[in-house]
Amino acid sequence: MTPIPLEADRVHVTRSPGVCGGKPCIVGTRIRVLDVYVWHELQGKSVDEIVHDFPELSMADVFGALTYLWDHREEIVQSLHDEQVVADRSKALFPSKLHAG
Repeated sequence: MTPIPLEADRVHVTRSPGVCGGKPCIVGTRIRVLDVYVWHELQGKSVDEIVHDFPELSMADVFGALTYLWDHREEIVQSLHDEQVVADRSKALFPSKLHAG
């Protein structure tokens, strides 16, 4: 018997040109897959902790974002790197006056 692929009842990640610069986000939020990557993989937060911190998210939303991450890991990691490069350039061009002696 040939398996029949099932479709998810709900899409959890979307891209919209006018939302977060077109980066993949959790549907109905401005929470990017990149943000979930940072919280889960770099900060070590569990899915439960992320949902606790952002009660507008369901566990399915977070797992959907993680699924997108695992399917597009190179893209997400590159996006984080690109953001860091922009931040470093901005810091060099506009140094903080708070740290001035």
